[in-house]
Amino acid sequence: MQTSSKSGILFALTAFTLWAIAPIYFKEMSFVPATEILAHRVIWSCVIVLVLIVLLRYTNALKKVLRSPKILMAMLISTLLIGLNWGTFIWAVQNNKMLSASLGYYINPLISILLGMIFFKDKLDKVRKAAVVLCFCAVVFEVIQFGSLPWIALILAMTFGFYGLVRKKIAVDSFTGMAIETAIMLPLALTYLILSPSPSANMFENSASVNWLLFAAGPVTMVPLMCFAAAANRVSMVTLGFFQYIGPTGMFFLAVFLYDEPLSAEKLTTFVLIWSALAMLIVDSIRRIRKTKPVLTDKEAV
Repeated sequence: MQTSSKSGILFALTAFTLWAIAPIYFKEMSFVPATEILAHRVIWSCVIVLVLIVLLRYTNALKKVLRSPKILMAMLISTLLIGLNWGTFIWAVQNNKMLSASLGYYINPLISILLGMIFFKDKLDKVRKAAVVLCFCAVVFEVIQFGSLPWIALILAMTFGFYGLVRKKIAVDSFTGMAIETAIMLPLALTYLILSPSPSANMFENSASVNWLLFAAGPVTMVPLMCFAAAANRVSMVTLGFFQYIGPTGMFFLAVFLYDEPLSAEKLTTFVLIWSALAMLIVDSIRRIRKTKPVLTDKEAV
């Protein structure tokens, strides 16, 4: 059990670290339009996940979902959400908006709390209410300072939050879900590449190095997802929750220190408000874990 937990933590660290540095790949691919990168991400993710489903024997789970019109309808919604999320993220990274993307994924846990309250009747204690209020203040501050909503951050947070909500409602495993979602987007992705005037859209005319980079959009998507799935089977969701901040933190440092995105005092204030809200949630989670941790008797300790 302890070995399983240690390997789960290793898988979680790997997954969230890969998600944190993924912007480097999309930044390096800036010579290719964001929509084209999205198309390749869909195509090669679909190929990889279908191979994995066969190798890992998830075919029965896939058939079960395909026989359920209700689940398929829900997956149309999840497909739209994840497609919009992926496209917005790629565009943000390529257009020097990585700080906004980072902010979006910091806001996401707070959006998830609100969705849980609305759709699952989760009750908010004082700490969570205060965290949500701080998040709201951060958005209002951004509007006052810059005269517009932080739409990139909000789109990323809302689409991923609602995506998680839909996937939780239908309870489809990550591999099966990703296979169906990418398969739904596949015809659109192929059609886009066929009709696109972009020079790199025709892979037969690309150099081998460019084609390999385009293919890498699949592994960049699927490898961290595989690690996350392995981690989820070995550690609790509470433990995984602590790792989720690695991704946006990595994006923040990449944006500021590697790609020199401007971090004004006003923008930093927005982040500080969000960080304060998240710090409250983390401290509260640790307190809850300690409170519910069973006390061992002398006999059990031995």
